[in-house]
Amino acid sequence: MSFIKNIFGSVSNDSLQSKMVWVSLTDLEQLNEITDLSHENPVVIFKHSTRCSISRMALKQFENEFDLKDKVTPYFLDLLNHREVSNEIASLFGVVHQSPQMIVVKGGKAVYDASHSEIDAEDLTRFL
Repeated sequence: MSFIKNIFGSVSNDSLQSKMVWVSLTDLEQLNEITDLSHENPVVIFKHSTRCSISRMALKQFENEFDLKDKVTPYFLDLLNHREVSNEIASLFGVVHQSPQMIVVKGGKAVYDASHSEIDAEDLTRFL
């Protein structure tokens, strides 16, 4: 089993530790906060499944590329624990649910979304 962990990494929450400062998205009320904040600076929502290796790879790549700390506010959604929030995101912002998924909110609206291998932190610079 340790051989597999060395190749693919651990699936525990410890493997999700990051130098990036995420705002945990855990409550439906935070969607109003995101909408309001997005009128000042873009907000990115990263929807992640903790059971999916593709999602874990996309998250790590995103975190390694992200360098817009004071220009974009990043929110992290654990889909397995907060599915109702994910469903409301789809409804409120008019995006089809994907996992993993990056959604950019600007001016109160979703202006971009990408999923799986299309997720690229550099795409965020287009919305500054």
